[in-house]
Amino acid sequence: MLDDRPREECGVVGISGVENASEMAFLGLYALQHRGQEAGGIVTVHEGEARMHKGLGLVADIFDAETIKRLEGGTAIGHVRYSTAGGGGARNAQPIVVRYAEGDLAVAHNGNLTNAHDLRTWLVKEGSLFQSTNDSEVMVHLVARSRHDTVDAQIDDALTHLEGAFSMVISVGDTLYAARDPRGFRPLVLGRLGGGHVVASETCALDIMGATFVRDLAPGEVLKIRGGKVTKLRPLPPVDRQSPCIFELVYFARPDSKLWGVSVDRARRAFGRQLAREHPVEADCVIAVPDSANSAALGYAEESGIPFELGLLRNHYVGRTFIKPSQADRDFGARMKYNPVREVIAGKRVIVVDDSLVRGTTSRSLAKFFREAGAKEVHFRIASPPVRFPCFYGIDMPSRKELIGSDHSVEEIRKELEVNSLGYLSQDGMEGAVEESGPFCSACFSGDYPAPLVDVDKGYVTGNPRC
Repeated sequence: MLDDRPREECGVVGISGVENASEMAFLGLYALQHRGQEAGGIVTVHEGEARMHKGLGLVADIFDAETIKRLEGGTAIGHVRYSTAGGGGARNAQPIVVRYAEGDLAVAHNGNLTNAHDLRTWLVKEGSLFQSTNDSEVMVHLVARSRHDTVDAQIDDALTHLEGAFSMVISVGDTLYAARDPRGFRPLVLGRLGGGHVVASETCALDIMGATFVRDLAPGEVLKIRGGKVTKLRPLPPVDRQSPCIFELVYFARPDSKLWGVSVDRARRAFGRQLAREHPVEADCVIAVPDSANSAALGYAEESGIPFELGLLRNHYVGRTFIKPSQADRDFGARMKYNPVREVIAGKRVIVVDDSLVRGTTSRSLAKFFREAGAKEVHFRIASPPVRFPCFYGIDMPSRKELIGSDHSVEEIRKELEVNSLGYLSQDGMEGAVEESGPFCSACFSGDYPAPLVDVDKGYVTGNPRC
């Protein structure tokens, strides 16, 4: 849905014991490009020394064959980023690399720390000098300042200071570490590749590398990987409830990935089937807003018995553009990305299935496109509940005042979209469709935040969700 969609901050990969580690890291990041299109980077370790290349843009634009060849070594970590914390720019691209007593230290992080500002304030008072505004740099300083004797203990010490969401890969020399926060907000999976190992945000990254899926990292789990051996370190202190982000299944993860034991495609089909049960309507065809709603639309069609049609095409070659229309066309962005198929739509009663509705700007444009294409009726169905609250755990969600669901009823939103009917999947229906993998974090729908919002409560971050 273009710019009125929330965006996930990033994706990470870690490679250990693989001869062409940089090539595998590149492939992994390429598969994870949907998790961040602003910047990317790879760090490899060769003969104890870290080598890094990172930049702004897409993975295929940042790296070429010569660059990959220069990144020698059997250990690598990689990152793709969309800025949800710290702002954009090259200085906030990851991984972050520093010289360290035990070898070069590199960190790549997926998620948002809810106490990053609080920790940064304390670290600065203690003499730390920050090179970026990235919350992930906090981890580097915590490791460097730890007074424990071993690297394992220093990383353990640093991780226990963090609050919020983090799935993290760390390299110290040629040793790879991987950690997932105790609530398990963001996914992280372990795979095997030849005699080495791979850690990545999603299983689709393992697939492209030819790695074999081993398992998900458990919430709070910390692994050390070196020399073909995986060692479990002391887990992070347990919390009251684990809270993997259900929006990963609704929108962010690739449909060919498997998260927390559930196929993303199958989860979205289950959302669509439940949506059809909750909000049936007589119509001639079901149409998806491509691509993230394709599976939900197929599920809706399967349950309702109404044919699925390709009634809306997406231009996959639309990137970021600084071109402004000569006239004030509020539909400009949507027109660049989507085009209705008139032969499918004209004279038909259409059900348009989307995965979520955030600001509502693109949905308004799409409804207008369908009417212009001759649709007799337009019925919107959303395969998740109304988004009413911002996310502080790694999703770039608008402030609450920008969320159309925060202060509008479903009927008011229907009138704004100018559609014949509007139906959202209920929260109980959404969570019940994948209950075997729950419980989940659904704070953006419910306002129930499972991890303390330290920086918000101390006034460091504006946009209090309770207001």
